[in-house]
Amino acid sequence: MEAGDSGSTAGLMSRYQGSARGTGVPEEGWRICLAHEFKEKRKPFQARDVSLANIVEHLGLGVRYLRWWYRKTQVEKKAPFIDMFNALPLRQIYGAPMGGFGGGTITRGWRGEFCRWQLNPGMYHYKTVIANQFTVCLRRGGQTVYQQVLSVERPPTLQGWNWGYCGSYAFYHALYPRAWTVYDLPGQNVTLTCRQVSPVIPHDYQDSSLPAAVLVWDVENRNDFALEVTIMFTMTNGTGHKDDKIGGHWNEPFHLEKDGEAVSGVLLHHCTPVNPYTLAIAAREQPGREISHQTSFSPQGTCSALWSDLITDGQLGSPDGPSPPTQKGEKVAAALAARCTVAAMGQNSLEFSLAWDMPKVTFGAGEREHLRRYTRFFGGSGDAAPALSLYALTRYRDWERRIEDWQRPILQDRSLPSWYKSALFNELYFLADGGTVWVELRPDCDISGGLRSEEGGLPAQPNIIREYGRFAYLEGQEYRMYNTYDVHFYASFALIMLWPKLALSLQYDMAGWVVQEDSTQRLHLMSGLVSPAKTRNVVPHDIGDPDDEPWQRVNAYLIHDTADWKDLNLKFVLHVYRDFHLTQDQQYLQDMWPICQAVMESMMRFDKDSDGLIENSGYADQTYDGWTVTGPSAYCGGLWLAAVCVMYKMARLLDKEPVYNRYRDLLDRGSSAFDRLLWNGQYYNYDSSGRVFSNSVMSDQCAGQWFLRASGLGEDEFQAFPVEKVRRALKTIYELNVMQFAGGQMGAVNGMRPEGVPDSSSVQSDEVWVGVVYGLAATMIHEGMLEEGLKTAEGCYRTVWERLGMAFQTPEAYCEKGIFRSLAYMRPLSIWAMQLALDQRAGQPRDSESQAAGQDAAEPAARTEGEAVQAVPRTQAFSPETVIDTAQVVQCQRASEQDP
Repeated sequence: MEAGDSGSTAGLMSRYQGSARGTGVPEEGWRICLAHEFKEKRKPFQARDVSLANIVEHLGLGVRYLRWWYRKTQVEKKAPFIDMFNALPLRQIYGAPMGGFGGGTITRGWRGEFCRWQLNPGMYHYKTVIANQFTVCLRRGGQTVYQQVLSVERPPTLQGWNWGYCGSYAFYHALYPRAWTVYDLPGQNVTLTCRQVSPVIPHDYQDSSLPAAVLVWDVENRNDFALEVTIMFTMTNGTGHKDDKIGGHWNEPFHLEKDGEAVSGVLLHHCTPVNPYTLAIAAREQPGREISHQTSFSPQGTCSALWSDLITDGQLGSPDGPSPPTQKGEKVAAALAARCTVAAMGQNSLEFSLAWDMPKVTFGAGEREHLRRYTRFFGGSGDAAPALSLYALTRYRDWERRIEDWQRPILQDRSLPSWYKSALFNELYFLADGGTVWVELRPDCDISGGLRSEEGGLPAQPNIIREYGRFAYLEGQEYRMYNTYDVHFYASFALIMLWPKLALSLQYDMAGWVVQEDSTQRLHLMSGLVSPAKTRNVVPHDIGDPDDEPWQRVNAYLIHDTADWKDLNLKFVLHVYRDFHLTQDQQYLQDMWPICQAVMESMMRFDKDSDGLIENSGYADQTYDGWTVTGPSAYCGGLWLAAVCVMYKMARLLDKEPVYNRYRDLLDRGSSAFDRLLWNGQYYNYDSSGRVFSNSVMSDQCAGQWFLRASGLGEDEFQAFPVEKVRRALKTIYELNVMQFAGGQMGAVNGMRPEGVPDSSSVQSDEVWVGVVYGLAATMIHEGMLEEGLKTAEGCYRTVWERLGMAFQTPEAYCEKGIFRSLAYMRPLSIWAMQLALDQRAGQPRDSESQAAGQDAAEPAARTEGEAVQAVPRTQAFSPETVIDTAQVVQCQRASEQDP
């Protein structure tokens, strides 16, 4: 750890009494003792936290929302896309999620519990399933000398087990997509290290889609005698949801051999009417390892029989055949045990996997069936869980090699602080655990809405979507809208830098909806006005609610009519050029150009006085949807000028001289108006309305310049803002929004008054938005303010991960005291914008990006016009021959007449 980082880490580890450091645990990452208790307990934002003035201002919204919420929950029996009455409470328990992208995720807490489930796409279930545990059994001379559930819990159920492991003798360490838990077994001279590995690998579009994870147990025996060591993995058939008790679920043992490798385990078939799935717990068969199982047991009683079975000889009974289907009201679980001998003063290891197979999914409306991405390689018949298990257990070392190659250059860079390295990699959890879905493009799908390319539209099925699938992730686990575009603007840096094909696929999907319309009339909750669900030539706010039918019905967001928002279209244009700059994909630029022209034309109506600068409309018509803005503004005006700048850059590249001249003139006039109306000598005013709060200091006022810099622009011919004014504004933000807020220890508050107190004019102006802060830090780095940028971002990391206990659930917002809002949110992925800024500052791409691809070294990486920027290697397509043959599964004496 770097000096200056050790204090907070020591705080999280202060109760650790063990001496073991574990096997292969890296220095960098987020580390916490299992006995740690967070002192600060925050509550989610509620109606009572709204000021009287804001209650009066939004009274109509409250009444309309209440009526809509009642109809949605009580009449339609659906979950609201934002539930203002049932915000998630803070549970300070979460660790790194398991699984790749788009196949669902299962999250283990940092104390080892299985506690957050997202198997149905986009729909979360927060339940700790207490029977899901690892247990260790130590034997010497034919006698069991120690048997312990590796959990600090003392539950009221399963009383026949030995609970209450002392948390002071264990710690957890996360460096996503891997995590380690180290148990220094008291009085045994034995250390266990559980290493959790998920297949999240940059530039990989096959293994990164897999719904599987590997759990490797390294055993260190410091005694002068040998020990037999058994690890038992128990798993309930289900997720703790009420459908666990509907009946009809069943388990069966399996054994699979292929190419000289073999795994054994238990399949847990969860037979729900909608989106049925199979869980698989498995262990790798190797010389000197013995694998045994218990096909089924009830997790509802004392479960003494299973405990006694293990304690007798360190093995389980391994009955043949499937279990009978459960009866209504009944639950069933399974157990798998792996045993090895560990020599005196020696080491050994046991390898487990957890996989889940839900190949075909329907969303809440149930109108269409989708194949998940991984079915391209493992088939969609629902019998892939054994093959997934074998593949994971035989490939995980390659996954780790590629992960280490990717992370090593950053982790070994001594100029970067340790907190940053932890934040950079651990915040990536949301790409997998953001309700993420990654599906194949349906053969009957036309993303263009029927508008052909020669008419200014797109191909019906763009090659990149056909080859790499459709990708969507939620705005947040509580804000249930897919690909919320105003927020994706910030988060998108992670995708375009690490999985650029997915970033471009998402852009094509958005572009397809730009040229479409949906005339369905809807009531918008803020204004009370009725308007169409989707207007042509406007970027949609989102591509739908997973409880409805995403990609078919967009704009699940009902609070405002976003057709009149001022940021969405501009963010699309900025995305297009940044993505082109980083990928040099000429076809993408050509396909997106007519869409960019269309959305910019639709924005011209907001330049009411023809001065080259758009005006906001006197309500919260942008991503800060609770913060009113009127007339020309720093945020939307800055985004407008940046979008105009990239339009004439793209026109130059595409040899569109008339368009180039038009946007060059527009930028000259707009920049002049922007300076005249908003610059006050120290920063750009929030807006030009002349209201009491119009001269507030907005932390996000330089967002346009941020994207220009990320795109290799912002100076000389392609400059929208005077560089000296940008830097003066950033210094003001640092002095006021950062250093005069919470002692400079909590990041940047969204709005600050010139006198040094937070702007209290709205429910959002006095919040800290973590993703905005990371973007601000990136902007500072681009402008040569490295120390200030790191200091600004550090406040958010320390607050979220070390003080408030929000690991792996970074919220959208928190206030200085008391409350937070919207746990597990998309926007903090913008920390990867900081990495891009650091890479550009260094003048060369980090080796990690090209190494991560695992590609042919002779394949050239892309470069921009004469500049060294982020290398985005091409990834070879996968042929149908790579589909795993699941027919080789040997299911132990499964009765042919058994009907699951």
